Amino acid sequence: MLSFKTILFPVDFSERCRGAVHHVRAIATRFQSKVIVLNVVETPTGYPGDLDFGALAMGPEDRHAAAQTLLEKFVAEEFSSFPVEVRVEAGDPATAITWLAQQEHIDLIMMPTHGYGSFRRFILGSVTAKVLHDAQCAVWTGVHLDNPPPPDASVESVVCAIDLTDASCPPFKAAVQIAQDHLADLTITHAVPGTDAIPERLMDVEFRQHLIGEAQARIESMLAGSGVTASICIESGDVHKVVSGCARAHRADLVVIGRARHNGYGRLRTHSYAIIRESPCPVISL
Repeated sequence: MLSFKTILFPVDFSERCRGAVHHVRAIATRFQSKVIVLNVVETPTGYPGDLDFGALAMGPEDRHAAAQTLLEKFVAEEFSSFPVEVRVEAGDPATAITWLAQQEHIDLIMMPTHGYGSFRRFILGSVTAKVLHDAQCAVWTGVHLDNPPPPDASVESVVCAIDLTDASCPPFKAAVQIAQDHLADLTITHAVPGTDAIPERLMDVEFRQHLIGEAQARIESMLAGSGVTASICIESGDVHKVVSGCARAHRADLVVIGRARHNGYGRLRTHSYAIIRESPCPVISL
């Protein structure tokens, strides 16, 4: 049973973080979660003019106090009467986030990714990338959060990407539960290899149809075993392109993927980063 009893929400006071607040509140309300809002004060390096809070001109205690004040102001503005715990830590942001997630037995880390201008879809923030790599819990990420969602935004369409190995079970079960909880439409997507992945001589129409048919049968079996109804989207080509294309076609509000470090669809460095960068909506990776 999917349960997010404790959510960690790291913030840097950017518009992306403000854009993620609605999602944090929505998930916390749905799961009756405890929310910890975190700001990490980085160890100052470089030139004083490059650093927040006057940086090198301030001692560690002053920087911590300044961050505490900013964080409390952020919470008052964005969470209002919604109960949250405020934490300020010092050090490397990614290390502090994953350390606190382990210490507090966090079930879900929620944080936006970022990119700038025309390169937005090709950049994954270094802190987010490190957290995705090191965190043992589920991680919620969103690329397009500069503009907050409308107040009545809801999850009406969920897309789950699977690779048909045993590693597919956690994301599949999570997507089923999320879709049921939100009364949302569910779509299961899978990518079969394109011509760049296997010898072209094998990739004729008949062989491609064989792969698609085999995947279709296995997904139908999974759905039958779970007792749920879902659309199935199977295409050949690059994984991230198939997933993002399916998410757009089905107007997904959430994509669910695996990010296991073993072979398979959730393989972090080969698929997860690209899926998150390209996804038109937030992604939960397990």
